[in-house]
Amino acid sequence: MQSRRCKVPIIYSEESGSLIFNIRVVPRASRSEVVGEFDGGLKVRIAAPPVDGAANEEVVKFLAREFGRPRADVSILAGQTSKTKRVRVSGGSVKRLRELAGE
Repeated sequence: MQSRRCKVPIIYSEESGSLIFNIRVVPRASRSEVVGEFDGGLKVRIAAPPVDGAANEEVVKFLAREFGRPRADVSILAGQTSKTKRVRVSGGSVKRLRELAGE
């Protein structure tokens, strides 16, 4: 018998040309990468420790690179000290978000 994982679509909103969505961060990974979806958001491994804002800085840098945007276009709206964060990507595309999630 083959088991299939039920995929939850990424939940996002669009506001004034910005894409807003949740991410679940796994710090201290061997490399920064998107590993799929987690509870309606992106699950992201980050190659930085959660010390002195290093993981948050890596999240911003990584998402900017993945969306092809300048770092100034990516901000963490909520969850600075949490593994679950709400982020805004100005000029981010829904198509790219879905590609990253594997949809």
